[in-house]
Amino acid sequence: MSVNTSGALFRKILWSTLLAAFLPLVVSCGGMDPRDVDVELEESAPEVKITSYNKALSELGIMTGVYDTGLVNIMSTDIADNTGTAATTGGEIQRNITEIMKSTLNSIGGGVGYVPYDPAFIQNQMVTGYSSFENKIKPDVVLTGGITEFDRGLETRGEGMDAAATANIKGIKTSLPSEQVGANFGNTGKTGKARITIDFNMIDPNTLTGIPKMTTTNSMEVHKAMKEKEIGLTLFGPTFGLKGSVKKVQGRHEAVRLLVQVSMVQMIGKYLNLPYWRLLGDDANPDPIVLESLEEIYYSMDDAAKTAAVQQWLYIHGYDLQMTGQLDSQTEAALAKFDPAYQIGSKKISKDQFIAIYTTMPFRDEARARRKALNNILYEAAMAAEANAASTPQVAAAPVAQNVETAVYADQEIAQAQAAPAAQPEAAPAPAAAPKRAGFGFGRKLKDDEW
Repeated sequence: MSVNTSGALFRKILWSTLLAAFLPLVVSCGGMDPRDVDVELEESAPEVKITSYNKALSELGIMTGVYDTGLVNIMSTDIADNTGTAATTGGEIQRNITEIMKSTLNSIGGGVGYVPYDPAFIQNQMVTGYSSFENKIKPDVVLTGGITEFDRGLETRGEGMDAAATANIKGIKTSLPSEQVGANFGNTGKTGKARITIDFNMIDPNTLTGIPKMTTTNSMEVHKAMKEKEIGLTLFGPTFGLKGSVKKVQGRHEAVRLLVQVSMVQMIGKYLNLPYWRLLGDDANPDPIVLESLEEIYYSMDDAAKTAAVQQWLYIHGYDLQMTGQLDSQTEAALAKFDPAYQIGSKKISKDQFIAIYTTMPFRDEARARRKALNNILYEAAMAAEANAASTPQVAAAPVAQNVETAVYADQEIAQAQAAPAAQPEAAPAPAAAPKRAGFGFGRKLKDDEW
């Protein structure tokens, strides 16, 4: 009996000695010495920040040129977090997003100009005398707004699965710490959702009042998720396994930038009566405010002005028409080709056809060249009309020139949507200015008292 006890004790000592000798060998050969722990960091070069709306902003500037909206200068006030959560959450969202607004407005180009709002800078320039402010540009509109909602923890969901199995192996004639073997597997996860909302409004700097319906409110949901997996094995006592976890958070700061960019596309598109929804993807719906404004414009124009406008738009579409201001056979053929529902000889452009031709005008590639060619055609026609008026006695020519201007180019206030300057007292004769190019870029949404 003592021999068996001595043998068992010897085997345990032998196993312990072998394990003690094997552990340093594994550590040294496999690079598993805890004192040599290290981690490698990924290196990346600086890169241009590109979002999904960068292209839309650039194309909005191109659209203002093709649609001939004229120049609109926009100023933005300080845009900040109005919820107060930027401070309480340790900067989870930005406290001030004015610089994002500046870069967004300045990246549009075309007929959109950005006017900085920095009273301290302007005052310092006056003190130092670096600028005389003779060429200072005043804004046409002012944008106000801020982050109005940041709802954290709107929804949190958790899920998990655990599985384990053990067994005792009998009859093994060796001195192992245990006769038990087993395996376990764990898989857990958690997801969360939050919502950020930004509001913007447009103000008339002359009256310091809001421009009706010029507002946007956009929200975006941001998500975060965490997942863990582990697996373990038990072999006759010792247990070993693997475990991994990952946590991903959708960038809150980037979400705010996206909200600012899409809001500016919407706000400027509304103000300039542009079909901006074409820039936001195939699933974007037409803006009812823009369509309503186009309806008001349609009913405010006489037949001659509608015809002149449609002729110009059809030219941008690719139809080579003469700018006659009349529904001639060439124009009617183009209308019938654009919309088979148009009845040749009806001499009537419906509201739906008027809006469809305007909102579907191309604005890329060839359309830009056709806009430049059209502007040259209109300018040459205006110069020729002025030359004819100058060579004819003024009394007889005045009503004729007015009729030509009305029939071919229509009302300049609606075409350019700019207020006419007040009449000045007669002074000494001055050199005649070049005639304004007549076009039909509506420019901006007219107020109720301007119709």
